[in-house]
Order: sequence, then C-alpha cells, then structure tokens
Amino acid sequence: MNDLARELETALRAVRSASVATRAVQTSLRGSALEKSDRSPVTVADYAAQALICRALGVAFPGDPIVAEEDMDTLRAPRAEALRGQLLKVLEPFGLAKISAVLEAIGRGAANTAGERAWTLDPIDGTKGFLRGDHYAIALALLVDGRPEIGVLGCPRLDCDGRSGTLLWALRGRGAFHAPLDLDDDADPLAQARPVKVSGELDPAALRLCESFESGHSAHGQSAQMQRQWGMTAAPVRMDSQAKYGVLARGEAEVYARLPTRADYQEKIWDHAAGVLLVEEAGGRVSDLDGRPLDFSAGRTLRHNRGVLASHGPHHEQLLAALGRVTP
Repeated sequence: MNDLARELETALRAVRSASVATRAVQTSLRGSALEKSDRSPVTVADYAAQALICRALGVAFPGDPIVAEEDMDTLRAPRAEALRGQLLKVLEPFGLAKISAVLEAIGRGAANTAGERAWTLDPIDGTKGFLRGDHYAIALALLVDGRPEIGVLGCPRLDCDGRSGTLLWALRGRGAFHAPLDLDDDADPLAQARPVKVSGELDPAALRLCESFESGHSAHGQSAQMQRQWGMTAAPVRMDSQAKYGVLARGEAEVYARLPTRADYQEKIWDHAAGVLLVEEAGGRVSDLDGRPLDFSAGRTLRHNRGVLASHGPHHEQLLAALGRVTP
C-alpha cells in the first residue's frame, strides 16, 4: 500500500462508525419518517456522522481542512435544545457525551476551499432515501492538489455477500474494494476486502442506467430520451445517493447520468469525489457532459463542469454524444 495507508485506515474506521450510528437512527423511525416534515431524524443523523468522522480526522490529521456539508448554526440555536439532546443519545456510545465536544468536532468541517490537501464529507448523501428507510451513503474523500486520492462510501442499505450494508473504498492506483459493513468491532475491513470491477457488458441494448430516485436531482425525461436513442431495454435502476457509484463499480449497472435540472446548478464536490474515484479505480470512466474530467480544485462546487456521466467505459464517448442530443 502507498504512503496514504494511515489515511485510508482512519477513513474506513470513521465511515464505518458513522454508518452504524446513522443506521440506528434510520431504523428507529419505523416507517414514520415521511410524516416528519421537519426532517429532524435526518438532521440528527447528519450531525452524528459529521461529528464522528471529523473527530477521527481531527485526531489523526489535525492540520487537514475538512469541507463538509453541515454547519453548526442550527445546532447552536436555543430552540435546538431537543435536537442536541437527541444527538447526544446517538453519540454517547461512541464516546461523545458532551455537546461542547460534539460542536468542536462538527466545526472541523467548516473549511470553504479544498486547498492542497483536504477531506470532503457528505455525512448523509441521499436525504430522501434515508427518510424512506432506503438507500443513502456516507461519503468521505481525500483530495490532494484537487484530485481524489482516497474515496470511502458507507452504504448501510446496500447488500454485500448477502449481508446488509457495504463499505466501499478506493485508493488511487491500487483499485477499488468492498467489504460487509457489519464486521466485528475489532475486525479490520482491509482484511476482508474483495476487489470490485465494472461490468464487461458490450451490447449497447443491454446497458443498465442508474439514476437518482428523485427527478429533482436529475432530469429523468432527458435520461429516458437518451435510453431510447441508445436502444436500452432495461428499466432504470433508481436509488438515492452515491450508492449509485457503488452499484456501477460493482458491475450491477453500466451507466450513471446526473443531468442538470437547471442551467445554473453547480454540483457539490462532496456529492461526487468519493464515488468518482471508486468507479475509476474499478475500471470505469467519469466525466462531465462535455467530456471533461471533474474539477475538484475550484472550491465547494464543480463550477467548471456541467452534469456528470459515469460509465463502465467502452461506450462512454457514444453515450456523451447521445446525451448531447437531448440536453441543452
């Protein structure tokens, strides 16, 4: 393994702990989440995941900035007393029993720019999936000079070898791997690692498209037009979060299209950094809709890119051309 061994081990353990904590919150909803208009369960899970991961990174790499999705404004407000209490109940088993320590950990994610070396974190990617009791992901990546070098995804609802929950990761130049999320507490995920590879499908009609469950996140109509032009016969695989990148990396789909729903939309770097490296190290390709690599060096958004296309590789250029005929 290269000189990022300690970073990878720290990231895996942190994402695994956060996955366990957030799944407990999701399980406690017992089907009532859609009635919770304030989204308080997902807020608790967001903060819990960010606190656990930022604490681990802060201890191991105190000089590294972290670009994370959540801030502390809501949590610090006087009206958030109940929310703080719920959060402490989730975090106490993980050794975070004081709100001051929780706030300090969450605050580590307040970096505004990536810099030469920085971590990106989406503590709950796929809010609506989380609230439905369905797929979501915890996504952590290490950027060095604006390029993902480590990508880790915790996917608590994505099965692995018949077991619920998957931990997926990639290290640049070393491949992509997965392991069951539910390992013994002292088990090393690296010891259980199995490589993942993208699909080898060459028949254009047999390609499987993976896209966002919610049409507000990606233009489903344009995806359907592309499927018709391409002659795809399989129904789209729809799920929330960067779990889609995991499915593509494991060869369970061949195409993931993220098509902008409005012209001024800019993708967030934490929504893609981990998944992009995972697919590329599994043998696939990722670009924007103009065929350019995704640029993670421009701050908190992919402002130099338009949309995202990830594929297993062989037909990437032709898929870009098909998308070019149906997107503005």
